[in-house]
Amino acid sequence: MPYPHTGPTGLGQIAQQSAQVLYQHRLVSTRQLHQLITPHHTRTEYLRRQLHTLRKAGLAETVGRRLSGQTELLWWLTEKGANAVESVGLLPQRPYRMSPEAALGPLQEHTLATVETGLGFVDWARRLGHECGPLDWSPETAHYYRDDARPGEDLSLIPDAVLNYVHTDTKAKQRTLLTFFIEVDRTQMTIARLAQKLHAYAAYHAYTPQQSANRGAKAGRRAPTAPAWRYRYPVFPRLLLVLTGASDTRLARRIADLRSLAASDPTLTATGLRAGVTTLSQLQQQGPFAPIFAPVLGPAEPTDAWLRPVSLAA
Repeated sequence: MPYPHTGPTGLGQIAQQSAQVLYQHRLVSTRQLHQLITPHHTRTEYLRRQLHTLRKAGLAETVGRRLSGQTELLWWLTEKGANAVESVGLLPQRPYRMSPEAALGPLQEHTLATVETGLGFVDWARRLGHECGPLDWSPETAHYYRDDARPGEDLSLIPDAVLNYVHTDTKAKQRTLLTFFIEVDRTQMTIARLAQKLHAYAAYHAYTPQQSANRGAKAGRRAPTAPAWRYRYPVFPRLLLVLTGASDTRLARRIADLRSLAASDPTLTATGLRAGVTTLSQLQQQGPFAPIFAPVLGPAEPTDAWLRPVSLAA
């Protein structure tokens, strides 16, 4: 989607865009920034110069990432850089601030994997003539709800990302805005914990907040309203789980185990939640509109990111 290319003043356009991307996604590698912002350049030298301009101005800093004996620079905004982006007012403000300790911490690889997943959508949108840009997903946005299984508790569902994607059907001359909840799994948590996250999405889908009844109604009685998600989304977002961090064989077993646990959860089976699971490599190689997603519930026949029921997809 198009965005105005303004940002911290006194910087080139690429540096400004880089600052916005770093503000939104917190920690991004040089390669990822290149693919997100300057994919039309065959080399990264110009982007690197712009990034070093940010660092010289005290707006950005780097930490190293070591893979296979090679060092890759990871970029993040300093407090000064975050304040500069916020002063422009183009992006929703985020209270989170990156630090050297957090950038080097245990969530480094998870943060980068989430960016890599968003990048997969951006790359395929370019190839397919759809729309999804570097700022079209927001990480870790809280959604508050309550669950009958945990009475009295105020709970929050925090997807790894909420991603917006405009699908264009040139033959039908139709454009459709799709919103996805993205969960990235690097096989660091148990399969039972991953299934619990699915349950949380089902509980949020079902949650209807209560409000006080109109005047004249019996005191203390509360009237039902619309489901909480309807105040944020016209349609409940499709849930996409993206697995990485292990061999294809292990990830396939993990998908099968997740489907089995989901089928035994009555809250999940009773909900209208549309959820599919795939691997990061499949997303990168085939794109979200190839049949790469195994439905979490129902027949295991692969489908695409539309997650249509099998009878409709046929």
